[in-house]
Amino acid sequence: MSNSPATGPTGLTQAEAARRLQADGPNELSPPKRRTLGHIALEVAREPMFQLLVTAGVIYLVLGDLGEAAMLMAFVVLTLVITVAQEQRTEKALEALRDLTSPRALVLRDGEVMRIPGREVVLGDLLVIIEGDRVPADAQLLQAADLLADESLLTGEAVPVGKVAAAGGATPSRPGGDGQPFIYAGTMVVGGQGLARVVATGVASEIGRIGKALGEIETPATPLQRQARRLVRVFSVLGLSLSAVVVVLYGLLRGDWMAGLLAGITLAMSMLPQEFLLILTVFMAMGAWRLSKQRVLTRRSATIETLGATTVLCTDKTGTLTLNRMAVAELALVGTPGLVTWKAGARAEPAPLPTAFHELVEFAVLASEREPFDPMDKAFLALGREQLPAESLHAPWTLVHEYGLGVDLLAMTHVWQVPGEAAHTVAVKGAPEAVTALCRLPADAAQRVTDVAHDMAARGLRVLAVARAEHEGTDWPASPHGFAFRLLGLVALADPLRPGVQAAMQECRAAGIRVVMITGDHAVTARAIAAQAGLDTAAVVVTGPELAALDDAALRERVATTTVFARVMPEQKLRIVQALKARGEVVAMTGDGVNDAPSLKAAHIGIAMGGRGTDVAREASSLVLLDDDFNSIVHAVRLGRRIYDNLRKAMAFVLAVHVPIAGLSLLPLLLGLPAMFTPVHIAFLELIIDPVCSIVFEAEPEEPGVMQRPPRDPAAPLFSHALIAASLAQGVLVLGVVAGFYLLLLRAAVPEASARAAAFTALVACNVALIVVNRSLSGALWSALRRPNPALWRTLGATTVLLSAALFVPPLRSLFRFDGVAPELLAVAMALGVGVLLVLEALKHAVLRPGRSAPV
Repeated sequence: MSNSPATGPTGLTQAEAARRLQADGPNELSPPKRRTLGHIALEVAREPMFQLLVTAGVIYLVLGDLGEAAMLMAFVVLTLVITVAQEQRTEKALEALRDLTSPRALVLRDGEVMRIPGREVVLGDLLVIIEGDRVPADAQLLQAADLLADESLLTGEAVPVGKVAAAGGATPSRPGGDGQPFIYAGTMVVGGQGLARVVATGVASEIGRIGKALGEIETPATPLQRQARRLVRVFSVLGLSLSAVVVVLYGLLRGDWMAGLLAGITLAMSMLPQEFLLILTVFMAMGAWRLSKQRVLTRRSATIETLGATTVLCTDKTGTLTLNRMAVAELALVGTPGLVTWKAGARAEPAPLPTAFHELVEFAVLASEREPFDPMDKAFLALGREQLPAESLHAPWTLVHEYGLGVDLLAMTHVWQVPGEAAHTVAVKGAPEAVTALCRLPADAAQRVTDVAHDMAARGLRVLAVARAEHEGTDWPASPHGFAFRLLGLVALADPLRPGVQAAMQECRAAGIRVVMITGDHAVTARAIAAQAGLDTAAVVVTGPELAALDDAALRERVATTTVFARVMPEQKLRIVQALKARGEVVAMTGDGVNDAPSLKAAHIGIAMGGRGTDVAREASSLVLLDDDFNSIVHAVRLGRRIYDNLRKAMAFVLAVHVPIAGLSLLPLLLGLPAMFTPVHIAFLELIIDPVCSIVFEAEPEEPGVMQRPPRDPAAPLFSHALIAASLAQGVLVLGVVAGFYLLLLRAAVPEASARAAAFTALVACNVALIVVNRSLSGALWSALRRPNPALWRTLGATTVLLSAALFVPPLRSLFRFDGVAPELLAVAMALGVGVLLVLEALKHAVLRPGRSAPV
């Protein structure tokens, strides 16, 4: 690390930060290992299919068949090229996601606060530390206000520790223990705020000491990966066992052990479904990349498997259903003589605020943060700067004490030190019922405030009450109830719905997904916004206090019909999620704050807000919305269903296509007929199958009506009995057609090489039929053909060119052991493919009677 001179209060300059980044390197532990061409080639060489190809090539060399050996080696090279292309495509998608998901840091540079990628933090940077952030580097605290850090990542202790500002030249110490002036990379800020100077980055940080151990932790396999690996093991054992039997029988019955070995290799190659794991790798990586294009980041690949099974979507209101652009819409002075109101309206030039409302706005600002993060606080400050004289904003005043929002009191209280005065000024804002209780209003006055607040809330406005008090001395009461507050009035804020929310709600309803709104707003406001958004508001709104009074069993019953929860604290979201899960629902939950983390982690799909969300929420989530938009959640569910559908299509195709290949490799041996396949033919077919299953089906557009069907059963395995049965039936049909065609040609005294060429053409045509019929789970053939998929037509074009070369280019025809085929035989072979397509399509619609879902 380079030496760092003293940094001024404005932080480093951008030029100095760039110099240090160049000198010290990025602030990261070991960067993600990029697989080189050599690494990819080595991985390919370990694949059983690759090894079988090479073995067959070596055997042909030993036999002196140089042409056949050269052809197999050419297929080896082509396999390597295709694999590298697919790997690079996947790596590019993952690299794009790594750039998007890079942790962000809040730093002070050139006197301005800015968000930068965590890897660009350098020694000497000034970090602005706020609640909910992950600390990007080891740093010494210069300022600290009620700062609490969760250092469990480093110490294993879950209890947060308090931090203080450094006194003089503090010496860095190890994590753990209260009262330290240092914060450490990777830890979470769970309370308070501060300013800190970076003293160590990257591998020099405390977490750098354990970076190697962290890098060795492997992500557990997802349920789909476990299913795929189990199926690959079963087919591999079966294929290798049958291959060994073929080698022995061939040698014993025909006396040609070398030919028997080639026949065994051919059968093994035909039965190895190595595409399964390739499909999962490509689909998960490309699925995450496609979600990122919808402004949704995937933090856990298993989430993609779960999206299509979502039955309940729990969403907050502000910033998700609404634009999170709050503005003060109305003010009300609820005094004894009567009601006086002011409405902002829509004006090009704002009208002056009547003097009578100045005190209300002044104390709404005093009850807010100086540097607001909350949209409501921003709205109050904007109105104050616009309408109040500068002296009414009280810049010289000092905040000396505050009482935060709590479950027992939905109000924020600030105590201010007024320069030159002994008395302190107290400002409070919060829920009208909470503030009226603090003001100890008579019953009739409290009811009048409640009625006015109810009228405002019924128009979809968020209503807060504001009050003031004076306090002598510094002996603060235990709670705001100890102050003698005087009510100043009500403030109502408007936050318009996001465009498209109503359409998204309808889409969720059609898809069988129940949307539940959970908000801290007044019940009347919540109901009004829910109605505007298109939620079913017929059921009773459940409030936070009512929820607290319910036991777990009663809550499980209540969540079955409740669509709006109001006045809910973040800690209560966890109970709602647990109650829904106890009813067997698959729950997606949105959140943004530190206190939302438990509910995000408990939900099947935790969805953090990327714009206003904290690092704690993002760490606990499985999806991150970059634009905090409800519509993006619905897009993610739609895309999740598409990905899962296409995954099933690809798996169905792979299972189906291996049946005729394996059967046509084995049947001639059992029937004493000339072998139809050699390793060259299997390698040729694999060149078609691999791109089809990993590229063509992945790019397949969504099914018509993908959001008009109920969520899938999360307990249903991908490789269901129905899928396996349907795929095997497809494969058996193709096997029967092609095998019958081959037998008829041989019985009709067609030369062996010509019969092989015609039957191979029929198999390729039937494989194309399998591709086309599996493109759609239930739609009509014509609609499936009209759906755009450029990858499909490129693949089919390449297949046509390769097959034509094998049939008509003499050197290649010789290597494939083909001979000239009469045009009428080629026409019959192609017609068989069309016939298989029509039969499979008819069977699909016969099986998919109205009311039944696709077996594949």
